Amino acid sequence: MNDELSLLKQWRDEHIKAYTNNHESLNQFHDGLMTKTIQLVIKKVASEQGTPPAHFAFFLMGSAGRSEQSVWSDQDHGIIFEGHGKGHQDYFLRLGKEISDALAKVGYEYCDGKVMASNVLWCKSLSEWKEQISSWLIEESWESLRHFSTFFDSRVLIGEHQLLSSLKELAFVRLNSNPRLYLRLLENVSHIKKGVGLFGQLIPIDTGEETGSINLKEKVFFSYVNSLRLLALKEKISEPSTLSRFMLLADDYKNIKDYQNDFVSLLQYRLYFQQNSTSYEGVHYLKLESLTKKEKQEIKRIMKRGYKLFSETRAIIEKGD
Repeated sequence: MNDELSLLKQWRDEHIKAYTNNHESLNQFHDGLMTKTIQLVIKKVASEQGTPPAHFAFFLMGSAGRSEQSVWSDQDHGIIFEGHGKGHQDYFLRLGKEISDALAKVGYEYCDGKVMASNVLWCKSLSEWKEQISSWLIEESWESLRHFSTFFDSRVLIGEHQLLSSLKELAFVRLNSNPRLYLRLLENVSHIKKGVGLFGQLIPIDTGEETGSINLKEKVFFSYVNSLRLLALKEKISEPSTLSRFMLLADDYKNIKDYQNDFVSLLQYRLYFQQNSTSYEGVHYLKLESLTKKEKQEIKRIMKRGYKLFSETRAIIEKGD
């Protein structure tokens, strides 16, 4: 299988450039590459351990789950399987480990936080997942709600879609029975690191290797992503992508929908700035000295719009029904 993975990595390196001008096609490229990789792994594990002992779903989270990957991406994924027993879990943890290793070989960095199907926290039976989600929402800690938010930005890449859908339906029921959780989820993402100063200037990182840069992910993307996740939870929208969430909000949310074009501009700007990036480590950082005056103004505009969107979202969540 290593030879086949090497060929996939070579194919990625040779062809990805052709997809960096369009956000949607780039994410379709990633989906295709990951699917081919995972199918190789499933075949390998089946030849060594037998066919999967139960129906399962392999799902993506994070930017991949939202179909918002850039040129480089790390891994965020999990597995849900039917049935019970140590044999089942051993099989799917092995499958998760093999998938994580294979994805790393074709160009997707391991997740630093171990949000991967090789970790028992993210590889469970359906009944265990139901207990886990209920526990996260009952506990209400910073960490448990962060885990829940990570989980909610998810979609099935391979396997049984209904397994993931049933878990999101459970989450909606739990939230509906305890509306105070929306406020706790709001608090969990309220500490936005702003990138515009009092005098309208962009605030770059002032220490370390990325001195003179801004982190697009933290300073710009999070305002949009976190806002639409909160509203999706409130309105029981299970679709994970930020754009889908914008479009699926009811007409009552006209003010919120007005920010959709800003997010589209942000996605395109990121592709423009990152198409020549050579590693995952630097893909989120944008050197201010490399920007024209017009580009700086546009980044500031999109950034400020994101902060305003989050402020309006906060007011909606705090007001409740």
